[in-house]
Amino acid sequence: MAHDITDLRDLFINDRPMMDTRAPIEFHKGAFPGVVNLPLMTDHERERVGTCYKQQGQQAAVVLGHQLVSGATKAERLQAWADFARANPEGCLYCFRGGMRSQIVQQWLKDEAGINYPRITGGYKALRTFLIQTLDDAVAQCDLLVLGGMTGTGKTDVLVQLDNALDLEGHANHRGSSFGKRATGQPSNIDFENRLAIDVLKKRDKGLERFVLEDESRTVGSCALPLALYQTMQTAPMVWLEDSVHSRVERILRDYVIELCAEFTAKNGDHGFTLFSQRLLESLANIQKRLGGERYQRLHDVMNSALQEQARCGSVDLHRVWIEGLLREYYDPMYAFQREKKAGRIAFAGDQAAVLDYLRHQKTS
Repeated sequence: MAHDITDLRDLFINDRPMMDTRAPIEFHKGAFPGVVNLPLMTDHERERVGTCYKQQGQQAAVVLGHQLVSGATKAERLQAWADFARANPEGCLYCFRGGMRSQIVQQWLKDEAGINYPRITGGYKALRTFLIQTLDDAVAQCDLLVLGGMTGTGKTDVLVQLDNALDLEGHANHRGSSFGKRATGQPSNIDFENRLAIDVLKKRDKGLERFVLEDESRTVGSCALPLALYQTMQTAPMVWLEDSVHSRVERILRDYVIELCAEFTAKNGDHGFTLFSQRLLESLANIQKRLGGERYQRLHDVMNSALQEQARCGSVDLHRVWIEGLLREYYDPMYAFQREKKAGRIAFAGDQAAVLDYLRHQKTS
């Protein structure tokens, strides 16, 4: 029989292929990047076995499980597992706790396909616990620098140029503001934490012990930052990124209009522009109470006109009007107040080139 795997760090550092044999419902609640879900049982089969276990005990549940996964069903699933194992000889498999389901898959692979395939000791639960601990250790042991700045100053543009940045918005697939939803949706909160932890693990493996993160609220869209990380970010030194209103308007136009429209169109084809328009108008409606009735209606009318012009001739020029209005009347006063509150933590402020130079120097100093 193939050996069981206990070196969880190696699995993530080296992107070892993993086969998850849990039911789809478990997989969708939380999984790891790149892992393939090839379940022993479907959600319905798992539910039936679970009910049987509660009512009649383990032995009856095992018998039912073997009845449900037999014949052509078993052959089809075994073929999928064998195909994965042959295509990924350096890989492994797991179930929730490294118990019966992964043992059965491992045994069937050996007995009926002649493949010795290793199983992860402790299964998904051990992997998840390891990643939670990885994040906790990093928060306790590493230095953090928080990158702040007005809306549209290009904080993400700075982060992607640093090898010691943790891109929280990238892992959450969300741009962080009320307008930050992307066309492709967000990961589950567990998936978000797993992605972040693996990123931290790989960077620390390269010797990095100081990380730069964007100043975020506790949630990035629907994804919540780990509490210890968020709390530590509230007292960490800050770097403040500055840029002109004109440059910020152009950057927001690029990210939230041109690129977001392209995302919706790529995903939804001819219907994409309609969905993009709805998303933009919904995002504005989400802050209607904070804007106040008159200001909301004025910006809504401009946005509507801009979308109509964009639909008619492809021009995005009118979008600049509502973007600048939103910056000057809503976001900038809010961020100016926040900067005042955080003034004592700001170690450096400057434009993109100056901030990049400072952060690269801080990495090793």
